[in-house]
Amino acid sequence: MAYYTLKIIITTILIVAISEISKRSTFVGAILASVPLVSVLAMIWLYVDTKDILKVSALSASVFWLVLPSLTLFVSLPILLKQNINFYLSISISIFVTILSYWLMISVLSRFGIKL
Repeated sequence: MAYYTLKIIITTILIVAISEISKRSTFVGAILASVPLVSVLAMIWLYVDTKDILKVSALSASVFWLVLPSLTLFVSLPILLKQNINFYLSISISIFVTILSYWLMISVLSRFGIKL
């Protein structure tokens, strides 16, 4: 139980730290947020938990393919906000577009025999 608590604390601290740093400098916050800290932590936790490098490798490959559709959020959100659409509506639409993009990516990859 202590191990899971440690994982939660470390992960939470990173997210809160990035949020707080972004209040002072969106540029520095963006740099920190764009570094795949959560992915790296997930790979570390997976390896520590399983010692299975094949699972870590599979996770890494899946993250690669799924980063691409996640970028639609970062394209659609600023476009919607610049059109003076309410923040909550903009983020909701952007999340919906991102979900559709994930579905499309997974569908296309499966047609090419790539399983995530």
